[in-house]
Amino acid sequence: MRQWTDILKQISMLTQFGLSFITPLLLCLGICYLLCTRAGVGGWVYLIGFFFGLGGSFTVAWKWYRQVQKKEKTSGRAKVRGYNRHD
Repeated sequence: MRQWTDILKQISMLTQFGLSFITPLLLCLGICYLLCTRAGVGGWVYLIGFFFGLGGSFTVAWKWYRQVQKKEKTSGRAKVRGYNRHD
């Protein structure tokens, strides 16, 4: 049963990461769409919005990567000390 909870936990983390990764890009492109339709700005705005969206997405990915590395580091220390609570 423990295996299934670990699998579901990993799936939920992956889903959350995917949504967190795509949301900044979609928001920036949505703002660009509003600027083009309501304010009459040219289509060049999409290019800028795309790059800002990618920047936000990469920031989310970098923070997630650092969090995972920190978690691995602390779990490694717990194993060295003999406090392995996962077994």
